[in-house]
This record gives sequence, C-alpha cells and structure tokens, in this order.
Amino acid sequence: MAVVVLAMAAGWWLTRPQPLPPPAATVLGWQAQAWWLAGDGHPGLQDGPARQARLAEPWGLARDGLRGVYLSDAGDNNRIRYLDRHGQLRTVAGSDEGLADGPAAQARFHTPSGIALTADGALVIADTGNHAVRVLRDGVVSTLAGNGQPGQGDGAARQARLDAPMAVAVAADGRVYVADTFNDRIAVIHPDGQLRTLAGGQGPGLADGPGAAARFDTPTGLALDAHGVLWVADLGNDAIRRVHPDGRVDTVVGGPGERQLWQPQAVAITDDGVLYIGERLTGRVVQRSVQGHLSTVFGTDPASRLSRPAALALTPEGGLLVSDAGGMRLHWLRAQPAGEASVSGMIGPAAERPLPATEGRWPLAPQRGWHEVVGTLGEVRGTFAGRNRNHLHAGFDIRGDVGQRVLAIADGKVSSPLAAWSPNGQAEGLNVGELDYIHIRVGRTADGQALDPRFELLRDPRGRVERVRVRRGTRFAAGEVLGTINAQAHVHLQVGPGGYERNAIALGFTGFTDTVAPLIEDIRVLDGNEQVVGQRRDGYWELPRSAGLVQLAVQARDQVDGNLPRRRLGLYALGWQVFDAAGRPLPGFEQPRMTLEFNRMPPQGDAVLHAYGPDSGITVHGSAVTRFQYLVTNTVRDGRLARGGWDVSALPAGDYRVRISARDWHGNQAREGRELLLRLL
Repeated sequence: MAVVVLAMAAGWWLTRPQPLPPPAATVLGWQAQAWWLAGDGHPGLQDGPARQARLAEPWGLARDGLRGVYLSDAGDNNRIRYLDRHGQLRTVAGSDEGLADGPAAQARFHTPSGIALTADGALVIADTGNHAVRVLRDGVVSTLAGNGQPGQGDGAARQARLDAPMAVAVAADGRVYVADTFNDRIAVIHPDGQLRTLAGGQGPGLADGPGAAARFDTPTGLALDAHGVLWVADLGNDAIRRVHPDGRVDTVVGGPGERQLWQPQAVAITDDGVLYIGERLTGRVVQRSVQGHLSTVFGTDPASRLSRPAALALTPEGGLLVSDAGGMRLHWLRAQPAGEASVSGMIGPAAERPLPATEGRWPLAPQRGWHEVVGTLGEVRGTFAGRNRNHLHAGFDIRGDVGQRVLAIADGKVSSPLAAWSPNGQAEGLNVGELDYIHIRVGRTADGQALDPRFELLRDPRGRVERVRVRRGTRFAAGEVLGTINAQAHVHLQVGPGGYERNAIALGFTGFTDTVAPLIEDIRVLDGNEQVVGQRRDGYWELPRSAGLVQLAVQARDQVDGNLPRRRLGLYALGWQVFDAAGRPLPGFEQPRMTLEFNRMPPQGDAVLHAYGPDSGITVHGSAVTRFQYLVTNTVRDGRLARGGWDVSALPAGDYRVRISARDWHGNQAREGRELLLRLL
C-alpha cells in the first residue's frame, strides 16, 4: 500500500479538496507515464486497497469533487465501483446481472459502460446490456430512459427505446446526451422527460450535415466542450465527429481515405479545446490540438501498451485517468519526467490470469474428440504476394471442412462494440470474452442465413452481407454455434486481448497429444546482413574470426500425434549454448540461453524479423516448402524483442561446439542434428 500512496501523492490524488486556480493552457505534445492505480490485472470482484482490488471490465470513469473516481465495472461484475482519495476501492451499486431499480446494493445492471455526473452529484449510467440509461442518486438506482428491450424511438424517455447505448454526457442545463451505439445515433434526454434524436439514426454510415441527414457508425464515446459542442468517438468510422447544439454534424478527424485513428473508443476534452482520444485497436492515447495536430501521449511502445482503453477523465494538473478494460486496471497518465520509463508499475492483464474454462473442448464437433492441428502460435507467416516474413501467427489452427459449424469452447460475454469483423473476408472473425474465433462466417450458416437473433446481419442492396453486428453484453454458452468455417478450411483460435495474446495450446484440448520430438534440419551461420558466412568443410563450419557479430540460424520443425506426416508445425522454445573443444561451456553459457519462447504473442510488428531468418516461409504464404529458420541469437519471449548476435572476433582461433536446445509445448526435446562443430580461423 505504501507504493500506492507514494504514486498517488505525486499529484492531485491525496490533496484535500480546495478551490483550484484557473486552468493553465494545455501542454501540447507531452509524453505520459502510466501510474498504476487500481486493479491487479485478474478478473474478479474484490474491494479494498486499490492495487489488490479486482475488476472484471473497468469501463466508464467520472471524477467527483472529493477527488474520488466512479468506475463502471462490466463483464461478470455489472457494478458501479468507487475509488476514494485514500486509495480504497469499494462497490457502491449493483448485484446480479439484470434490470432492477431500487436500493443501490439490490439494483441490477447489465454491462454498464459510460458514466457521467450531474451538477447535483447524481451518476448517469449507460446500461448497455439493458438498452437503458440509469441514474444512481442518494443510494437509489432508477431508470431514466429505455425499457430493457432494444429498439429505436423517441418520446417519453421511459417508453422510448435504445439499442446498446455506450456513453452519456451531461450538460449544465441537465440535458443528457446518449451515444445510442447500435442505433448509430446521438439522442438527448431533456429535463422534461422526453427523448429525442439529435443526429444520425438511419443505420451505420459516414455523412456530415444536419442531424437527420448525418450518419454515424457505432459511436462509443462522448465529451461536451465549453461551448456546448458534443465530441463523438465514432468507432466504426475510425473518426472523431462533432455535433453542434443545432444537430449539425461535421468530421474533425478521419473520413474516407484518411485513417489517422484506429477504432477511437473514448474521448475527453479540456476547457481550452484540446481533445484526448483512446484507441481500442492500438491501446494508444492520442492528443489533438485545436489546430488539428495529432500526437501520441501514451502507447508509442507496443510492448507497454494499454490493452483496451475504454474511458478517459481529466485530472486537475493536466493528466488523465484511463480505464483499461482489457487490462482490468485503472491508470493515471501524467507527464513523464526526463529519464524515467513510460510505465510505473504493472500494465495490461496479469500474465498468470486464469485461462477461459474450456474443459478440453474443441471449436468443432465432436468437441470432446481429436482434430488435426495445422498451426501454432509464433509460426512465421508471409503474404499471398510472396513476402515470406510478414508477421507471426497469433493463434492455434484446427483443420475443418468449409461450411462446418464452429462452436464456442467456453462460456463468454461479448465486450467489444465491434465484436465481429471482416465480413466475407478470409480473416472474418468474432470475439467472445478472451477468445477470438477467426476464419468463420460469423453468425451465418454455410448458405448465409442468420443462426439466431443475437447476430444482426446487415445486407447491401444486392442482399450480400456487409456487416454482422453482435451487441456488447451478449452472452454465448459453451457448445453454441458461432458461425461456419469459411474458405480457409480451419478455425483460428486466439486467447487474450490484442498485444497480450497467449498461447492457445495452454487451454488444453481433449485427445491432443504430442510425443514426437522436434527435428533440427540445419544449422548455419549468417552475417549482419543475413547472408551465409563461412562454409562447411570436413564436418566443421569454418568461419573467419573477422566475421565479427554473427547470427545462428536453425532450421527446425515439429509434428504432433495423429497429424498427417506432411504437416509441419513450429516449435515452442529454442536456445543455444557454446562449448570449447574439450566440451567445457564457455563463460556465460553454463546453461542454454533460451532466447525464443512463444508463450505470448509479441506485439511488435517486426517481431517476425527477429525470430526468423530469410529462408523461412510456408506453402500458402510465399514459400514452396514450409520452413522455420529460427534466429536463436535474437530474443523473442515474454512479449519482448532484442537484437542479438555472437561476436566471434572476441574468441581465439580454434574448435568449438554450438549446441541448440529446441523443444515443443509438451516438452519434447530435439535430440538429433542439434550440434554444429565450428572452427574459427
């Protein structure tokens, strides 16, 4: 707890309430350090000291005058939490998932998202799964708008219908603005109790103009500026929009052919008009100046990115609070002191958090039977255009027939407002909880019909599916049908939010065994330009000491029980060790240096060039033969990258032995072909 107090004491957190001086002009282009405030990165419901407390899916944020913070906590919690200025987190409203008004402790919410405080201290809540707007006032919860059923309609707020609203903002005169997310509109609840559409509402699209003519696509974040203009995070359009008091809409960031943002989900705006944007897809927090210049405040390093920034709130000294829904934490972004790291404390979900409870199920029938595995995490992938090292494979592939039904392997709840993506594309997929199911026709049978009402199919004028929508808060049970396999003829499973994907083999699959040791096919030496240096002669690799810093390139592959003999899979971990002619390990090589380990998907885009050499490739992406050529002198593990090498110029001429350690997930070690006899000249 002392660490928490120290971190919070660095700014406004423990100061007593007192009148604040007029705000200074917002600093532009500043770089933030992320102070970890609350949540331990594990899903759960636990009050107490903030860093030991647990959150399920922290989303909405609202600061009060006592220097405390309200949080909406969705996921399996469905509660409103409060972090006080002494660093204690407690639950202030909510019980089981559902829709019920009354005393706060007995009230029920369903996937609460954005929140905002009124002038008299009431908390307004976008209750997404209940298609409602709720109010917490003096310890009692009531419903302000919506009747629990999705729909669209104006009129008396309690009878009007909303569809998965995700954000609210409260004006000084008491009007409540609502991002009615799946209606693609901005609505207003007036003090007289009437709900009216301000802009949008005729389906997803991107169009500026007067309110009725404007179009939005899945708006998720709202912020009112000092002039009464409403700023909107228009997630599906990768855009920031403005709604003027008369309903007129214009676009300030993004638009056709101008992708500057990647799924903006949250917004906050300062008194002097500087906008902050939280991006769902990249984990960045971006600043936009009044003149329109964009700069990244936090998230330039993909290795220490936020998992899924859901909401932003300004702090008095110019910093930001940010809820990381995927990381199950709350952070304070403050100016980064010179010479300090960008992260203070943990960020992202805990590495040791529990995996989804799959009970050994496969995503295909029979769920308790064996299926062929055709790809594992960390394998090299190229492009159809012939580039052989384009990216790392992020998941676990199970072969299936085109049109075969894909089944949920665990109970799960949809979090993302864009849970399905790439309709009719080869990478079409669906996110449910921590699991992504990819290469499927989401929510559709093999002939394109909707599986059930939870999947909303939007079609173009020719009847072709152009969007599949699944509301945030939707639940799926293990065994339920999620879609059908597309032309890729396999299901790709990923575990964990973007940037923090884990190896899906750890889920465990009934009947999946591996007793086959990996096979090392070749070891060779490359120079700094990845060209072969030296040559084989009389059983030795002869190498001039003048070669300097070299790379060890190991071609290896694995198989698993039951697979076709031609099926080559990647390895899980590799390392290297060097011995002298007498068999003694060189200093620093007493144990193998395990440099490559695919326990987690590295978030850096160039990770594939660290892990794999130039002779790598697979048959469908730029290579005639599947080859995994590992650069074991580089480091790729635990989400980290490092360029390495072996400086042979520092060694005396003579004979050496390089030994490769290579194993698969099940612990089988390569025994043959693992040593390279080296002669330094």
